[in-house]
Amino acid sequence: MDSQEIGLEFGLLLGKNLLNSEQLHYGYWPDDLALKLMNLPKAQDNYMQLILSRFPKDVQTILDVGCGAGVFAKKLVHQGYTVSCITPSNILYSRALKRLGSNYPVFQGYFEDFRSEKCFDLILFSESFQYIKLGEAIDRSFHLLKPGGYLLICDFFKRKTAGKSPIGGGHTYTKFIDVISQYDFTPITDVDITRRTAPTISLANDFLEQVGRPTWEMAHDHLRRSRPLISKLLFWKYRKKIDKINRKYFSGLRTAESFEKHKTYRFLLYQK
Repeated sequence: MDSQEIGLEFGLLLGKNLLNSEQLHYGYWPDDLALKLMNLPKAQDNYMQLILSRFPKDVQTILDVGCGAGVFAKKLVHQGYTVSCITPSNILYSRALKRLGSNYPVFQGYFEDFRSEKCFDLILFSESFQYIKLGEAIDRSFHLLKPGGYLLICDFFKRKTAGKSPIGGGHTYTKFIDVISQYDFTPITDVDITRRTAPTISLANDFLEQVGRPTWEMAHDHLRRSRPLISKLLFWKYRKKIDKINRKYFSGLRTAESFEKHKTYRFLLYQK
């Protein structure tokens, strides 16, 4: 199991046992929802409802790219849609397969490698678009959509701003506009929801500061005391990775303010 799979497993276990939720995406925070960890599932439900409320009326078949644990796909099924899912993760594949059952196909692999004899009414990228090469994501989507079909992206992009973002990920938004304009897509909706999603970053940062950092330091301290020679070897061999983890998760710089400065979270809908 690689480090990403371990992280996903930890995140799913934490969410399920602490919050009774296996949702993995950002929350949508209206002004009247207090920024508390226990409110995250409600904020994530708001996020799903936002997407559903803007679905075109003439959609039946959906391809959910990067379906996570299948929570949103299951909600779509309950709304009467026919859903197919893609995920490259072993862990998420097993979770989604168990949640959806055999009536709704879940494909394990990368979107770039996905092949289908049928085309879809709508292709959904809910915080998965950033992980796929920009040109391939748009080109594959175009060819997998029926004439008149829809491409729906709800994800964050990079702004062109000074300084380096402490939060990685995302395609450059202006580059995205340049690439998609080369295809026969008509823009339907473009809504900036950065301010409503950014609080999730601050919530995660607070959790890392209050729980993650003490746990991380406690584990280091225990290893140093119980296995001093082994700990020295491990800390030396993996010093770059450890430094990266400290910078990424425990620098205290991953805040809503830094997210809003460097990222733009968009709800985007295009029609072929």
